Amino acid sequence: MIRFCPLFSSSSGNSVYIGENNAGILIDVGRSAKQIRESLLKIGVEENAVKAVFLTHEHSDHINGLSVFLKRNNIPVYAASGTLLALRKKGILTDCHKDITVSDDGVEINGVFVKPFKTSHDCADGRGYTITGSDGHSRVAVATDTGIVTPEIMNAITGCNLVYIESNHDVNMLKNGPYYMDLKRRILSDKGHLSNDACAGVLKNLVNKGTTQFVLAHLSPENNTPHLAYETSTHALTEFGALVNRDYQLKVAEAENTAKPILI
Repeated sequence: MIRFCPLFSSSSGNSVYIGENNAGILIDVGRSAKQIRESLLKIGVEENAVKAVFLTHEHSDHINGLSVFLKRNNIPVYAASGTLLALRKKGILTDCHKDITVSDDGVEINGVFVKPFKTSHDCADGRGYTITGSDGHSRVAVATDTGIVTPEIMNAITGCNLVYIESNHDVNMLKNGPYYMDLKRRILSDKGHLSNDACAGVLKNLVNKGTTQFVLAHLSPENNTPHLAYETSTHALTEFGALVNRDYQLKVAEAENTAKPILI
């Protein structure tokens, strides 16, 4: 069994806790170390239960609290080699940190097995992750910050019990919104972010392959709403013949978590 809890999910900061009460991992540390610690305590997890950090990429909303959190807890950080190099160049990681290039074959941390897959984003070397629990059956995927879902991503996340997937923006809101044109093009590109419609298309494939739980993540506060993201996915799945709370469960991650962990 895996306890899965998005602590923060938005352009203001992202972090996910996966594990048990006494041992687990964080994926990304996009808010301050203090905010991460307080959010963990709200779900009954002490800060020292975190045994490792895994990074998706080096953008600020995923690493803002990283350096301090690592120093406070003396734990390793895993990421793709390009991400670690980018963070060292920025001075965020130094010789006092224990940084480890995550193997494509995956790594076991306190009973959970973490395996990376490449994402398509405008960063140095982005990764998503699948996490398998100690029972060998409970499996979740974290698939955010990618402009498209490549065959590699689809292959990695298919068959997971729960998929935490980006539903970043509504295309019409983005096109008609206040962002300058270059930023709009960047978000809409293959190296940007998944739209609500793109996310809904992926969910149809995953439901068809047996995934029953989804959490929509990394919503843009300027170009999306939780209601719109939820309705876009449920409408597409209803047309596909899958009904929410019968064939699957769907939640939208809060910008700052107030919910209990999901048990997988």
